[in-house]
Amino acid sequence: MKRVAVVRFPGSNCDFDTLHAARRTGTEAYFVWHRDTNLKSADAVLLPGGFSYGDYLRSGAIARFSPIMPAVQRFAEAGGPVLGICNGFQILCEAGLLPGALMRNDRLTFVSRPVALRVEQTDTAFTNRYHPGDLLLMPVAHGDGRFVADPVTLAELEATGRVVVRYVGLDGQPLDGSINGSLNDIAGIANPEGNVVGLMPHPDRAADPALGNTDGTGFFTSIARWAGVPK
Repeated sequence: MKRVAVVRFPGSNCDFDTLHAARRTGTEAYFVWHRDTNLKSADAVLLPGGFSYGDYLRSGAIARFSPIMPAVQRFAEAGGPVLGICNGFQILCEAGLLPGALMRNDRLTFVSRPVALRVEQTDTAFTNRYHPGDLLLMPVAHGDGRFVADPVTLAELEATGRVVVRYVGLDGQPLDGSINGSLNDIAGIANPEGNVVGLMPHPDRAADPALGNTDGTGFFTSIARWAGVPK
């Protein structure tokens, strides 16, 4: 049974959702507090959504210096699977584990609604249960979800297949407009090895039949199937 650490920061508010979603897939999921310094023999690490440290200064900027983060960075650099959801994605970018940044939504408003996503990359620790082109419906809830990167980084992400999921219309076609202003409608990306993934939509809120949506379940069942070998 895979051991999955769900890291809790002051201000996390999707920690129980993420824990529940991971446990529903048969993993031994447990909480790790931000002041801890080890991951307690984790096989995978999840950074949940919320407002770590109240999003003061900049979303994820303070959480990036939490005592637990050196352990997360070592784990990721050794090939361990790490998923950052919403605020967790912001933290991964601030920590340098993923490129780019998440900025204020282009309309300067908080976006909270279901969105359609197209799966672009399935060779990752968290999307290998999907197929390229799969359409998913998952909720977003963020004020700082606009993915940006310099032109060189953006081109590299596209050329190397590191865009994991992309915002699309309900018919799977490109959006007429924008969810939050993300460049190229990027909703999630991966590192070159595919073991670190960040995305703004919430698979944890779409992984239980009681919610009427299980489209996000694959992000958790993929953990057991990941063939990546730690370096």
